[in-house]
Amino acid sequence: MNFSKLSLVAAAPLVFLAACASPPMGPTVQVFPSPTKPFQVFQQDQSECKQYASSQVAGQAEAANDKSVGTALIGTVLGGALGAASGGHQGAGVMGASGAIMGTAVGAGSSQRAQYSIQVQYNNAYAQCMYSKGNQVPGAR
Repeated sequence: MNFSKLSLVAAAPLVFLAACASPPMGPTVQVFPSPTKPFQVFQQDQSECKQYASSQVAGQAEAANDKSVGTALIGTVLGGALGAASGGHQGAGVMGASGAIMGTAVGAGSSQRAQYSIQVQYNNAYAQCMYSKGNQVPGAR
């Protein structure tokens, strides 16, 4: 395997790791205290609602990443098998590397979609909790 193929194989896991889904760091929606609510009470509401929202999406990022890793592994195995069937040992290495790269790309796309979905679910849970505590959520009636 020459240097360019080796560098592609080495770079594939790095691309995958950069695209892993992660639990939300916090809400991406704005919520305001009601005009009569003291700010300290609003901060307490925020803390409770962040914990609630986190509990609603717990484990989803890990599950999405596990699925993406499986996709990358399947791509590598299928690529290697196809390469072995068509070109022997050298073909297996090249096709295995190609399969790893393609599997990683598909897995990364899947992780990105999962990340968006997890953030939306987190935001919804957070906004619902804050609204139920009497805070102002723009767009809510």
